[in-house]
Amino acid sequence: MKIKNKITAICLGVFSFTVTAQTTNDLKLWYDKPAAIWNEALPLGNGRLGAMVFGDPAVERLQLNEETIWAGSPNSNAHSKSLKALPIVRQLIFDRKFDEAQELATQDIMSQTNDGMPYQTFGSVYISFAGHQKYTDYYRDLDISNATAKVKYKVNGVEFTREILTAFSDQVIVVKLTASQPGQITCNVFMNSPIDKTVASTEENQIILSGLGTNFESVKGKVKFQGRLSAKNKGGEINASNGVLSINKADQVTLYISIATNFKNYQDISGDEIAKSKEFLAKAEVKDFETIKKAHVDYYQKFFNRVSFDLGTNELAKRPTNERIRDFSKQFDLQLASLYFQFGRYLLISSSQPGGQPANLQGIWNDMVTPPWDSKYTTNINAEMNYWPAEVTNLSEMHEPFIQMAKELSVTGAETAKMMYNANGWVLHHNTDIWRVTAPVDSAASGMWPTGGAWVSQDLWERYLYTGDKNYLKEIYPIMKGAADFFLDFMVIDPNTGYLVVVPSSSPENTHAGGTGKATIASGTTMDNQLVFDLFSNVIKASKIVSPDEVYTKKISEALAKMAPMKVGKYSQLQEWQDDWDNPEDKHRHVSHLYGLFPSNQISPIKTPELFEAAKNSLNYRGDESTGWSMGWKVCWWARLLDGNHAYKLLQDQLHLVTAEQRKGGGTYPNMLDAHQPFQIDGNFGCTAGIAEMLMQSQEDAIQLLPALPSVWKNGNIKGLVTRGGFVIDMTWKNNKVLELKIYSKIGGNCRLKVENTLKGSSIKKAKGNNPNPLFYNVEVKKPIISDQAKLEKVKLPNYNVYDVNMKAGQTFTFYGN
Repeated sequence: MKIKNKITAICLGVFSFTVTAQTTNDLKLWYDKPAAIWNEALPLGNGRLGAMVFGDPAVERLQLNEETIWAGSPNSNAHSKSLKALPIVRQLIFDRKFDEAQELATQDIMSQTNDGMPYQTFGSVYISFAGHQKYTDYYRDLDISNATAKVKYKVNGVEFTREILTAFSDQVIVVKLTASQPGQITCNVFMNSPIDKTVASTEENQIILSGLGTNFESVKGKVKFQGRLSAKNKGGEINASNGVLSINKADQVTLYISIATNFKNYQDISGDEIAKSKEFLAKAEVKDFETIKKAHVDYYQKFFNRVSFDLGTNELAKRPTNERIRDFSKQFDLQLASLYFQFGRYLLISSSQPGGQPANLQGIWNDMVTPPWDSKYTTNINAEMNYWPAEVTNLSEMHEPFIQMAKELSVTGAETAKMMYNANGWVLHHNTDIWRVTAPVDSAASGMWPTGGAWVSQDLWERYLYTGDKNYLKEIYPIMKGAADFFLDFMVIDPNTGYLVVVPSSSPENTHAGGTGKATIASGTTMDNQLVFDLFSNVIKASKIVSPDEVYTKKISEALAKMAPMKVGKYSQLQEWQDDWDNPEDKHRHVSHLYGLFPSNQISPIKTPELFEAAKNSLNYRGDESTGWSMGWKVCWWARLLDGNHAYKLLQDQLHLVTAEQRKGGGTYPNMLDAHQPFQIDGNFGCTAGIAEMLMQSQEDAIQLLPALPSVWKNGNIKGLVTRGGFVIDMTWKNNKVLELKIYSKIGGNCRLKVENTLKGSSIKKAKGNNPNPLFYNVEVKKPIISDQAKLEKVKLPNYNVYDVNMKAGQTFTFYGN
């Protein structure tokens, strides 16, 4: 149901039109039946605690997580055996003996102890209601406008309601049980866990579940955890015995659940989980539900309400969410796209809070002891993708856990760099965990990729471009410099090409045509070159701002000059490797060599049109449908390729309902979580970032408005997007043209705008010369090597008007289109 809250934007007397503002009713995922499986349950989270709400009337299940319950304990998986193997592996690669090189790397360079620890579930709380198997008028929802979940149904004419939240301010999970008639709430509450060695007990009308994270591979489990549950009732009685809380004939009940561990940081697990669990519960249970809810909602909306997005609505918005996802590619459901965008923001707020751990492969939601890929931090794309929406969708604070992890990785990675490669600086391979391991893990096919530190550093730099915070830049510059120091030591000249290369490495997880066609290990892959190019370029820029060092920056510049340019191959594609090995029939989920298109800006329709067209060809060859996170990345790429209709087609592919019966292929589960398959949260975050890129881009020397607007999004408005340079954009459009634009400057500077139609306003001027704002992300790259066989079409671009608006920090200007 849509509330008709209307806003009228008047355009200089030329014309006016009406758009409907986004309301809280637009921001609910709702269903007419309980969740039968985990991928139908609804996620709640406060960064530290996560809950999946199933909503079964007879037996409610709340599957719970605490962000620091991991297997194992502080450890390092670095080793020195690699020192002898490294030069041999390199020579084998240079001799084109890729299979032998990969076999030796797997044996002597990959971790000799463990491949990282898994993130683990706490367990579940069950609330059992006798006689509630037969019910009517069922409804459940997740309201992402206030981060609460609700379940309603009737039994024998009595309406029962459950409201659940994971309180941001009070750090507990709270459940309110009510009924439309007094004395109707009778239920039993208990907790259990799939983790071995958990113990349920009772203490002073509280039920308790205590446990220990498991041993894994060679590492002993030492994370202790404890959950406590208490209840407050109006009417009726409550008794606790043998790990069960029994409630009899109450009018209303509030359940309070606390969870804590002994984890302090990646090096220290000396905390007191019992004292912390008691303290969280004691502070919360003196408050009633409404008091906790108000503080929770106030905190959450401080972040969530910064951005609103409205494309309009129609009758489809009245249907259950799972049906809307199922039919999205067949029926025109405008509002589902904006709900999906905001759901991504909701998930980031809920899984990544300042002072806590960054969102892992599943955010904070996991019901297993050993989940797929251990729910670790996969740094060859997935961990970084989680944070693509952070700055652009006005959630900069949510970025802080990832930045803290980077600081910690620079410490553990320095030990690994020295021990394994005798290199200065710090290194990160394709995976890490809560203990911040940095050695290569799994097998050389995926793990022999030492370029994670460059990508993490790129993410740190991007935050500076959005915030302009020089104190922050001083803080993270040593991390960026340390990553650069590693590559200055690790890179060598490839005797076959004469270029300075990262070797051994890979184009993440993809095999190439060298050797028997089964190896991934290679020299100087395109993605490595792009990542190191960005890292070296950004360190030079950062050094000039925070720590001028001409000798050091000259050294980096000399290294840059020795690196290979991007190449266009025989199929007019951007080459994935230095050799022209690409197969146009390859449909691999990783398209790593397009990092230079997005999230980087080395491939531009204006400055590198040959590369731009080659990247488009590569993406067309790779195809649209893929795993969930891969389709999220493809939304971003097609937005950067200025093709809004193709980006929207990828959204349709992604918002394809994946059911329990479907075993292959990506898409979206009924609860709107990304299906890799299985669940990975990065696809949600990638699509949210991609939608932002469709509406606004700021990666070159200007803010481009509606650069990839799909024809179906003819009218709409968005408020609160943030650009590089620190400008906040509110924008309304009609007939695919900007109608009204409001710009707020956080830090001051020249705001350069690119827009297809003309803008009017007293403070706006036609742009002349280069943009003087240094915070716009604008890199220069070498010209590509284009093979004789490559045939590239001329890039066709829209005609843009370019304007300048000089702004001071805190100023707001409004402009109108005609």
